[in-house]
Amino acid sequence: MRGLLFSYSLLLATTTTTLALPQITRTGRYLYKSDDNSRFYVKGIAYQQQGLIISGPDNPLNQPSTFVDQLADSAGCSRDIPVLQKLGVNAIRAYSVDASLNHDACMSALDAAGIYVILDLTLPLNGSIDTTQPTWSTNLLDQYTTTITAFSRYPNVLAYNIGNEVLTNGATNAAPFLKAATRDTRAFLKSINSTALIGYADIDGASAFRDGVAQYLSCDPSNSGNGDTSIDLFGLNNYAWCGNASSSTYDNLNAEFENYNVAAYFSEFGSENCNPGTRPWTEVGTLFASPMTNIWSGGLAFSYFPATSAGHEFGMATLSGSSNETVTTNADFSNLAAQFSSVQFVNSPSKDSVQASSFGACPQTGVQASTMLPPTPNDIGCGCVAQRLACKFKVPGGDYNAVLGTLTGTVCGLLAGVNGTCGDISANGTTGVYGAVAMCDPVTRLSYAFSQYYDLTARHAASCDFDGNATLDASATDSPASALSACISNPSAISTPSAPAGVSAPSSSASGAGGGGGGGGGGSGAGRTGVGLVGAAVVAACVLGGVGMVL
Repeated sequence: MRGLLFSYSLLLATTTTTLALPQITRTGRYLYKSDDNSRFYVKGIAYQQQGLIISGPDNPLNQPSTFVDQLADSAGCSRDIPVLQKLGVNAIRAYSVDASLNHDACMSALDAAGIYVILDLTLPLNGSIDTTQPTWSTNLLDQYTTTITAFSRYPNVLAYNIGNEVLTNGATNAAPFLKAATRDTRAFLKSINSTALIGYADIDGASAFRDGVAQYLSCDPSNSGNGDTSIDLFGLNNYAWCGNASSSTYDNLNAEFENYNVAAYFSEFGSENCNPGTRPWTEVGTLFASPMTNIWSGGLAFSYFPATSAGHEFGMATLSGSSNETVTTNADFSNLAAQFSSVQFVNSPSKDSVQASSFGACPQTGVQASTMLPPTPNDIGCGCVAQRLACKFKVPGGDYNAVLGTLTGTVCGLLAGVNGTCGDISANGTTGVYGAVAMCDPVTRLSYAFSQYYDLTARHAASCDFDGNATLDASATDSPASALSACISNPSAISTPSAPAGVSAPSSSASGAGGGGGGGGGGSGAGRTGVGLVGAAVVAACVLGGVGMVL
């Protein structure tokens, strides 16, 4: 199939889709199909091109700054879905999407091809919970609910991931923010009658870290047996198997997860750190057989598109032609297809024999994280505070993330010199202390700190300048504290979120089909993180939030 040009007639894009795939539900630690209650295993592949990576001191983790929405590119889906069918997958993972585009054509065609979608809700740059300076804020909640709203019409959405590799060995203070995101995402899904699962994809690491993260994300911090803050689907980005390893490679991992209370799978697998370079994918036979099927629910191979990480080349399909209309697959693809074709799903245990999950106390080791979670971000309250502040951040054009961080450090230092504090805009997941304004978007947080300094320096005009980055609002007479008390009566409130005003699933006329949606753009590139390539339909993500590990 090397060099062949594939054509595929996509289903007509409509504002509704016909249910072709049964819903996937979780009972206890296993996944089941809703039509016949048989076990479901993820047998899939990561499906997203990598974005532009600008290396430098401001990007120590080499995170992409752009992405292409593959699921809005109908031409790309027409080209790739037959190849995915030849590979034998039943699921793909997409790492970022643009909720303003229409995804009907791709999602309908994937549904018709028997392919589910596991969708990350994060975006590059600021569209995720940060690893070291985490927040769960209005802009992130709005981003998550907007994306879910856009995809709520598609029955083949298997799960939404609330984060990817946010927690790292030695940096786990973001864990309470992930649980708060899970809690609010679950409440929103219930409010729109969605049965989609909630997942998280974890970086592999030392046993104590790996086990601590898994247990924390599925525990009940209230100690009442409530699973509202627990994920449904724990993903592990695991690259332990190398070449033709033995099944004992996974023995320690299986022992760790033997009694895990929710479903678990490999959210990425397929090591390139081996010789020879071609991957035999012999781990597939082990992953989809006992004893692993007693513990795990399959996995996603990495990656369909070319990808580079730490000097290693991933990827199984390359594009060529004037419009990237030709797909050429490599030996990795052939080997994986052969392994996937031999998989026979183990249909046990039966759904009616499985007990519902129990949600116990949160672990005391492995993660340094409080069981006190951040509140539900309050859009109306934060908007009210922002309107009443006297000294406001002057929002420039373009990406202003770096200046936000610099100015926040500057104003917090100045506040300390006038007996002030940035406590109201700060959040600490280790101690479980969350400032009343920490849930607001970063522009509001910075404006609040500006206004505090302005207020504590007798409202001198020079105190609201910050090298030209601030502006006075003469109509705002409240102190920051007065604005806060008038707008947010209960900063610790937990509530059911709603989508931002005016947000609804886009109509079919908004389709990103052809050149306007995503993968049709030219170029090359890759990355373990999976986010897209700069091309004809690059989406520059400038959604403000905690800057961090996106994928």
